[in-house]
Amino acid sequence: MRQAKFAGLFYEKSESLLLKQLEECFLDERGPGALPSKKSKEPLQAVIVPHAGYMYSGPCAAWAYKVVAETELPDLFILIGPSHYHGESGFSMETFETPLGMVRVKQDFARKLAEKGNLKQNEVIHDNEHCLEVQLPFLQFIFKKQIEKVRILPILISQDANLANIAVDIKETLVETRQKPRFIISSDFTHYGSNYHYVPFSTDIKKNIYDLDRGAIELIKQLDYDRFLNYINEKFATICGALPIALLLKTIRSNKVYLEQYYTSGDVVGDYRNSVSYASFVFR
Repeated sequence: MRQAKFAGLFYEKSESLLLKQLEECFLDERGPGALPSKKSKEPLQAVIVPHAGYMYSGPCAAWAYKVVAETELPDLFILIGPSHYHGESGFSMETFETPLGMVRVKQDFARKLAEKGNLKQNEVIHDNEHCLEVQLPFLQFIFKKQIEKVRILPILISQDANLANIAVDIKETLVETRQKPRFIISSDFTHYGSNYHYVPFSTDIKKNIYDLDRGAIELIKQLDYDRFLNYINEKFATICGALPIALLLKTIRSNKVYLEQYYTSGDVVGDYRNSVSYASFVFR
């Protein structure tokens, strides 16, 4: 059992307060303004969501989760995020626990994927990682009546990953197991300021942050794997989930990509000296 290590830090620790906090994310002025409602038959392949504390990025994430909630429950949620503290990649097979209950891993799919050889079980790298844990209460909230049917595969990606090979492995395993997946990619965008050792400009900070993120956003919308990674390298961009995003671009073929919401922590607190950007994408 993987206990919630970030309850009380990134999100509320008590069940009642967490449910209230999640509802407020959807109703917030920066959120979609409404709770999930009727189902849509429009297909959904993936979303990109942020992973900061809910008071900052929760309303941004709620845009994507509203779309997820309004589509059919998939066989499997493949959660992919950056390994913030380790130079290794891998998935966890342990059940995750949050204040809202348990979320289980799809064990047979994980074992089948591991047989391909490019991505292995690695529990250690998940021990103190927040980027996937903070997604789980959203899934529990939007699928509370079906939570026993929700299955996940939590993957952390680092510099050791061969993205092209892992993309092939995931696609082949999905075909072989006949699973209908939904990808949830966990990433914050530009980390600006001395706290993040990234100060490429010192004037017109808000505008420059927006412009920097816009360059990456446009390449994501174009599903341009190569140019996206080139842009990250050229700008020394501090998009922490750049590799998970690139893996998604290598894995899916989407007809429509929408940027649902974008803002920065600087917008929230009115101070851009140290700012983190948040974006919410939907891939149809």
